Amino acid sequence: MRFLRGLLLPLVALAGFAFARSSTGDSVLVLLDPSLDRDNFSIFFGDLEKQGYKLTFRSPKEAEPQIIKDDVAQFAHVIVFAPDTKSYAADITPQSLVSLLNKNTNLLLALSTKQTPLSSLAAEFSLILPPPGTPLISHFPERDTPATVIPVEPPRGQSLVSSHLAPVWFSGVPQALGNNPMLVPFLKAPPQSFASDGDSDSGADALVEAAEKGGEGLWAGSQLSLVTGFQTLKNARATWVGGVDMFTDEFFNKEVSKGKQSGNRQFARDVTAWTFQESNVLRIDTVEHHRVNETLPRETYTINDRVTYTAYISKFNPELDLWEPYSDIEDMQLEFTMLDPHIRTALPSVPGEPGKYSVTFRVPDRHGVFKFAVNYKRKGLTYLESTSVVPVVPPRHDEYPRFLSAAWPYYAGAISTSAAFVIFVALWLGGDEREPKKGKGAKAE
Repeated sequence: MRFLRGLLLPLVALAGFAFARSSTGDSVLVLLDPSLDRDNFSIFFGDLEKQGYKLTFRSPKEAEPQIIKDDVAQFAHVIVFAPDTKSYAADITPQSLVSLLNKNTNLLLALSTKQTPLSSLAAEFSLILPPPGTPLISHFPERDTPATVIPVEPPRGQSLVSSHLAPVWFSGVPQALGNNPMLVPFLKAPPQSFASDGDSDSGADALVEAAEKGGEGLWAGSQLSLVTGFQTLKNARATWVGGVDMFTDEFFNKEVSKGKQSGNRQFARDVTAWTFQESNVLRIDTVEHHRVNETLPRETYTINDRVTYTAYISKFNPELDLWEPYSDIEDMQLEFTMLDPHIRTALPSVPGEPGKYSVTFRVPDRHGVFKFAVNYKRKGLTYLESTSVVPVVPPRHDEYPRFLSAAWPYYAGAISTSAAFVIFVALWLGGDEREPKKGKGAKAE
């Protein structure tokens, strides 16, 4: 079997390059603003087609092809490159884009410094945009590009983007992040950058005043995000990009220093891989629970039973286009709950058995309807949720132990009392029977 597997994996890998590597599908609808030249994005779109995606292009104001037909999403992914479009076709509304996420369709949306319907929609995702006409500006490092075209260092040590990635060029609008745990920041603004309505330092005084007053109004520093992901509870993904220029051939080929090409191309690849659910995609294949020394689950468990719970987890491999066992989760927990968790314990991986997580615990001394619950949510990873309902009942009349260790004092008292009574009765009945002595004055008959 190992020999056959060794032959099969290379063939599957070759097939993976020919077909889509997304875990949800290969159809992509691209809403491209007429003011944007498709040839300016030839590298980005060409890379997607080489990976097996089937791109369909449409103007935002065209009616065909429809995004949703008969309440069914027609595409697995939608790219909205319409930063200046203020009116869309009837089937493209903020509500329809949100409904696409509910149908597990992924979105890649580009913003601009202008006020558009997408700017209003961003607020629904806990993204706070600066006033219209205020792009991100930075005068450092010194360079020959406008102040609005900024080289940004990608984050280090993050699983969302490739390691040792060269700086990426950015031009667009920043976003302040709301207090929403579903947000996944990909790229933060440089510490020395700020949002202003011009490429000069005319807004510096306003920034100083805002900093002295505190509160909202200071649009500066690494607290701002430039590329932000959002993952719904159903694991659909949406990514907001502050400017569409990041995906142009010009920024792909532009050098950040002499002889050093920018990391825009690989960064765009990483962003689309996460958005289209190629990377960081997990799932729970199956769960099992049974009593210790048994293999089959029970319809009911008894209080104080020793129970083993097992979950099998896999991760999507985009290169092979298949799911593989995954054992690298170190902080997953299992809850045995009835309204409130009665037991919360770690659910560790089993050494030597890839993808298997197992734990054994004692059922609490309380009967009722309980749930085995796994709820694993981490930024950038697919949310893992699983619940199994089981009743917990008291022991049957013939399942109680014959003797209870806690009752031994009572057993000893009862036995000693009974033994003393038997001895007393034996002595009483088996004692000597002597006739009473007659007195001297008694007369014989």
